[in-house]
Amino acid sequence: MALNGITAEDENLRQWLLRTADEDGHAVVEIAGDNDGAPYAFSVGAWRRFGAPEAVVIGLPVDLARPLIDLYVRRASAGERFFPGLPYLDFFDGVPVVVERVHKGHYPEFLGSAFLLYPSGEFPALQLIVATPQGKWPWSPDAPKGFDIWQPVLTNSGFPESWRPGIDGP
Repeated sequence: MALNGITAEDENLRQWLLRTADEDGHAVVEIAGDNDGAPYAFSVGAWRRFGAPEAVVIGLPVDLARPLIDLYVRRASAGERFFPGLPYLDFFDGVPVVVERVHKGHYPEFLGSAFLLYPSGEFPALQLIVATPQGKWPWSPDAPKGFDIWQPVLTNSGFPESWRPGIDGP
C-alpha cells in the first residue's frame, strides 16, 4: 500500500539511501544492462552530504562504474570541482574522462531513485563520460560502431553542450 504516493518498497530504498549516504557519503545505485540499453550506475547523497553534483556513468561494467563514482565523490567531498569539457586523466590509468551536465529531462530515467531523497528534482548531476582506451569519445566520428548508443550523452541534444569538442574540450 502506498502512503503519500510512496510504496513500502520505495520507503525501504529511501531509508537505505539515507543510511548509506550518512555512513559512506553517498550510495551507488546500479542498473544492469539489457537488450534495450547499457548498464549504468549513479550516486545518491553526494549533493545532500557535500554539495557535490550527483554522478551518473553509463556503459561501464559494475566493477569499473562503482569505483569511478566512489572516487569522484571522494574527490568532490574533499573540495575538488569538476569542469565540463576538461579531460581528467587520473581516474583510470591514462584513459580520459570528461564530465557533462545532465539535462533534467534525463533525470527520471537515469537518476530515478534519487527522487526519493530529492522529491522536487532540484539537484545537479554530472555525467562521467569515459573514452575508449584509444581516446575515442561517443561523439568522435571514428568511435567504435554503436559507442554513442552504448554511452549516450545525457544533454538535451545528445552531444556535449557545455563545451565544443576539439575546440575548448576533448
